[in-house]
Amino acid sequence: MKSYVFAAAALLFVSGAVVVAAVKEPSQAKCPVSGKNCNPEKHADFAGGKVYFCCGNCQAAFGKDSAKFSAKAHHQLVSTGQMKQKACPLSGGPVKAGTEVDIDGVEVGFCCNNCKGKVEGASGDEKITMVFGDVSKGFAAAK
Repeated sequence: MKSYVFAAAALLFVSGAVVVAAVKEPSQAKCPVSGKNCNPEKHADFAGGKVYFCCGNCQAAFGKDSAKFSAKAHHQLVSTGQMKQKACPLSGGPVKAGTEVDIDGVEVGFCCNNCKGKVEGASGDEKITMVFGDVSKGFAAAK
């Protein structure tokens, strides 16, 4: 009987697992405007965190039209540990072990191989937009 309880608890733990990636320092993150390494002194508040930029010009461009850069800004917030994955970014369902995909240095898990396949079939920037464009289903501010 104990083995059944342990197996059930292990299954619940794995099915509810959330991918945790290595956190980057702001200087190691990519500027959402240029793609270059960031200067920690150049930043803007966004989605409950700080988004970092390589220079003042990129910071100003983001300030003028943050929506244009929001997917890459969300990607940076996850890569710097300011946002954490809570569920599948496409469906909102629980993350299933073995469905992880590296999206430009950020490991993201999915609820099923169908969601994983949709993202794997996309191009680089398209993957970032699919996963980080609308973060409401799959990500939340880190506590």
